[in-house]
Amino acid sequence: MTFDKEKILQYCNAISENTLMQTLQIKFTDAGPDFLTATMPVNPSVHQPMGLLHGGASVALAESVGSAASFLFVNGEHSEVRGIEISANHIKAKRNGMVTATARIIHKGSSIHLWEIRITDEKEALISICKLTTMVLPKRKSLNL
Repeated sequence: MTFDKEKILQYCNAISENTLMQTLQIKFTDAGPDFLTATMPVNPSVHQPMGLLHGGASVALAESVGSAASFLFVNGEHSEVRGIEISANHIKAKRNGMVTATARIIHKGSSIHLWEIRITDEKEALISICKLTTMVLPKRKSLNL
C-alpha cells in the first residue's frame, strides 16, 4: 500500500464535517506513516472562564487526532476504532493563536494502539502532552435509529 498524504488529509477533514471537530475548527494538516497532525485555533470559543485554552478542548483535539491516526492503520471495511482511555498533562497556558497536535504511535498491536499526542503553540512550546489508548473492534452494522 502506498502512502498518499493528500488523500489522507482530505479524507480526515471530510469526515470531520458536522462533528465536534468542525465545531472546534480542527483541521488535519500533515500526515506520515507513523503520525498525524491537526491544528485548532485558540479563541473565546475554546476558552475556560479565565480566558485560557480549556483543558477539555485540548483533550478533544488530542483524541480527535489520535483516533483518526489509529483508524488509518486499520481496514475500515472490517474494523472500527474506539478511544478507551486518554490522559493529559497541561504544561503551559494559551490565550489565543493556534495550537498543533501531533499524534505518534507508541504501540501498534492488532487490537490496541497507544499514542502520544503533543500539543504545541506557534513557537513549538509544549502546551499539553497526552496519551491515548484506542481499541480496534470488528465493524458493527449500523443501527439506523
